[in-house]
Amino acid sequence: MLSLISHWFPNVSANSGIFWTAVIQTLQMTIIVGVVSFVISLFLAICLVATKKGGLLEQPATWTILDKIVNLFRSIPFIILIAALIPLTRIISGTAIGVQGTIFPLIVGITPFFTRQIESALNEVDSGLIEVGEVIGLTPWQIIRSIYLKEGIPNIIRVTTITIISLIGLTAIVGVVGGGGIGDYAIQYGYQQNELDATYACIIILVIIVSIIQAIGTLLSRKLTR
Repeated sequence: MLSLISHWFPNVSANSGIFWTAVIQTLQMTIIVGVVSFVISLFLAICLVATKKGGLLEQPATWTILDKIVNLFRSIPFIILIAALIPLTRIISGTAIGVQGTIFPLIVGITPFFTRQIESALNEVDSGLIEVGEVIGLTPWQIIRSIYLKEGIPNIIRVTTITIISLIGLTAIVGVVGGGGIGDYAIQYGYQQNELDATYACIIILVIIVSIIQAIGTLLSRKLTR
C-alpha cells in the first residue's frame, strides 16, 4: 500500500509530514470556526426570526439592522473580505497569516451564510405549533427553546452540514494568502512547484472529508426527523 502511494504520489510522500500537518490545520480551522460560528449564527438567526414582522418579539427596527448587516457581509467576496480585515485580524489575532490569522476572517466570512441557513431552518417549523405554544401561555423564549429549537433540530443539522462543507471550501481559499491548511499546501507545492500529484492528493483528501461530513449530517438528520 505504501509503495503504491509512493508510486502515484512521489512528491507528497517526500513531504508527507508537511502534507499531514496541512490536513490537521484544515481540520482545526473547520472545527474551531464551525463551533464559534454556529453559536453566533444561532443567536443571530433566533433574533431575526423573533423580531421579524409577526414574530414573537416583533421589532422592525432591530430586524432591519440585523438583516442589512447580514446581507452586507454576505455580498462581499471572501477573498476581498480577507484583505479588508487584515488590520483588524492583526489586532485581534496578533497575525494575519497561518491558522491563527485565519480564524477571525473565516468566522466573519461564514457567519452571515450560516445565519441565513439557520434562519431558514427555523422558519420551516410548523406555524401551528407556534400558535399552540402561544395559546397554552408559553413565553416567547419558552416557545423559542421548546418549539423552534427542538422541532428545528433536523433542519438545523441539515443546514449545518451544508455550511461546514462550504466552510471547508473557504479554508482552502485562505491558502492563497498564506493561511495554512490544504489550500496553502496545494498552492505552494501543487501550483508554484508544479507538482500535480500534490494537487490531486489535496483534492482526494478534501473529497474524503466532505463525504464523511455529508454522511454524518445525513444520518443524524434522518435519525432525529420525527
